[in-house]
Amino acid sequence: MAAPKKGRRPAGGQSRPGRALALILIAMVALTGGMFWSGHTTPRLGIDLAGGTSITLKAKAEPGQESAVNETNMNTAVGIIERRVNGLGVSEAEVQTQGRENIIVNIPRGTNEKQAREQVGTTAQLYFRPVLAVAAAAPQPAPTASSSGSPSAPPKPSPSASGATAGEKSATPTATASTQGRALTEALKAPTPTPTGSASSSTTPKATGTPQATPTPDAAQAALEQKFATLNCLDPKQRSAAGQGVKPTEPTVACGEDAPGIWSKYLLGPAAVDGKDVDDAKGALDPQRGMWIVNMEFTDAGSKKFQAITSKLASQTDPQNRFAIVLDGEVVSAPSVRTTLSASAEISGNFNQQSAQDLGNILSYGALPLTFETQSVDTVTAALGGDQLEAGLIAGAIGLGLVIVYLVAYYRGLSLVAILSLGVSALLTYVIMALLGPAIGFALNLPAVCGAIVAIGITADSFIVYFERIRDELREGRTLRPAVERAWPRARRTILVSDFVSFLAAAVLFLVTVGKVQGFAFTLGLTTLLDVVVVFLFTKPVMTMLAKTKFFGNGHPWSGLDPKRLGAKPPLRRARRATAPAAADPKEA
Repeated sequence: MAAPKKGRRPAGGQSRPGRALALILIAMVALTGGMFWSGHTTPRLGIDLAGGTSITLKAKAEPGQESAVNETNMNTAVGIIERRVNGLGVSEAEVQTQGRENIIVNIPRGTNEKQAREQVGTTAQLYFRPVLAVAAAAPQPAPTASSSGSPSAPPKPSPSASGATAGEKSATPTATASTQGRALTEALKAPTPTPTGSASSSTTPKATGTPQATPTPDAAQAALEQKFATLNCLDPKQRSAAGQGVKPTEPTVACGEDAPGIWSKYLLGPAAVDGKDVDDAKGALDPQRGMWIVNMEFTDAGSKKFQAITSKLASQTDPQNRFAIVLDGEVVSAPSVRTTLSASAEISGNFNQQSAQDLGNILSYGALPLTFETQSVDTVTAALGGDQLEAGLIAGAIGLGLVIVYLVAYYRGLSLVAILSLGVSALLTYVIMALLGPAIGFALNLPAVCGAIVAIGITADSFIVYFERIRDELREGRTLRPAVERAWPRARRTILVSDFVSFLAAAVLFLVTVGKVQGFAFTLGLTTLLDVVVVFLFTKPVMTMLAKTKFFGNGHPWSGLDPKRLGAKPPLRRARRATAPAAADPKEA
């Protein structure tokens, strides 16, 4: 019979438990240090615990388009608003419909709460329109020989789109009457192809007060020129009303801020490209010019449309060689075009970091399919949530206390290992939740607190499984040190299977639910993973080290591992050896 090899580990053995304890200690110190270094020493709280803002939006339909307020468009708007708000890092924001035409947005109190309030109802209708004429903001008297070349406040040059320049923007603020008239007449007769591909306005089925499907060019031109001449962009009411309710296929007027406090008014042709053709948009700092811009990437279809309009504008003279970037009826930028552009462009204007990033965020997630007006903005207090949190914490403390009482009464000295393991798990959970707030926008709400309380039972269950496996080994007559090592492989399989089922349930719940229930699922999944880490790197190594002590190793009555109390019997090794040959007799027969 071959002699056993020296140095062979027992099944499931762990020769150096100090390494595992050092590893989890280093992780705890690093995470705790990172929490204090980041300045976020407490987890972010959801709206039910910290309060916040509740906004009610009401959908408005354009005249003759009342059917646009339907379930499909409302659900689309909910998805866009939710992505916008959470794109700013405001997690746990709740966006849901109420009735047929209302949307409720609940934004928890946080650093980006103000930005989120500004973006929830922004329509973000983006159009690229050719510029027909530019004038000073206020209505001008009839031009005279003495005033034609000296406007009082010419607009400042606007930075260009990529490949476009706007150096001539401060030239003559108004085009000559003949040039303006020709450009407007051409726009009315042959509109620029629209984003939807419907180039002809004569097929419009609904009349607008005149018997003709399309107004005569002369009448439409005169009305639009009159509107352009009388528009006062210094008046906020006129500025916000300019261009509202105008179809993308029609010419319009709009206002644009060239510099802080300096406005210009624009006569614009039909839209050539719209925001649906933008594939991605991001705010960025242009290091060469030292200014914030919004970079846009077009879709394949949008690139073709953008190439067509810039190719046409590049051959024109100022101001007909410009295209206006119109967002929600206001000209954000009106650069000149000198070369044909296609795949990308940039919006530049009076942006700072926040406004550029906000605009990029809005354009990235698309325009709202409906126009919304804010019905109410209410501040939500955390009083009710605070009371519920207090009640939940009291319930959790009672449950934890009962678990500890049970562990002490049943496991005695072993309860110290369980309590220390629960403490390590609680510390890691708290620190990670505090770090996840600024990292991914995680916010702790009431369901998440419930998930943490449920995790107490899951963690305690893992310790109980291991302790009972050790006791089973002691009942079979083994001493504590081999019992700890032999019990570990069996307990490990049971713990992993149990935690895998809990984590799988949490993952499925997180994927198929929305809102606050996701907080419960996320916390349950996180604490389940931490349970595996704590059991492997703390509970098992501690038990290996305690097995070497006299108190536990000799089976002290208060250790919870007393062989007499467990009913252990000495192994009948001689009897087994004596019966072994007898068992072979039937085979020989």
